[in-house]
Amino acid sequence: MTPTFTATGRRRRVFVPVPAGVLPPAPQPPDPPIYRELMRAWADRGRTLPGRHDPEWAELAAPPGDLSAPPAPRDGGR
Repeated sequence: MTPTFTATGRRRRVFVPVPAGVLPPAPQPPDPPIYRELMRAWADRGRTLPGRHDPEWAELAAPPGDLSAPPAPRDGGR
C-alpha cells in the first residue's frame, strides 16, 4: 500500500496493485494420489475430465455458423 495525504492533511493508504506479469505465478502443488487415480479411472472410461479438451462440449457450445439463414422447419416444411 502507498501512503497518501488528503486535502485535510490526514494520512490514508491507497491500494496500488502490482501490474500483471511482474510476479511469477505461484507453483501449483501436485494433486493428491487419490485424485490422480480417480482421474485415471475416469479417463479409462472415456469420461470428461476437468482441464481437458472435450470435443463434444466444444461442438455444442460453438456459435452457429450462419446466423442469416432461417432455421429449418421442424415438421419438414409440411
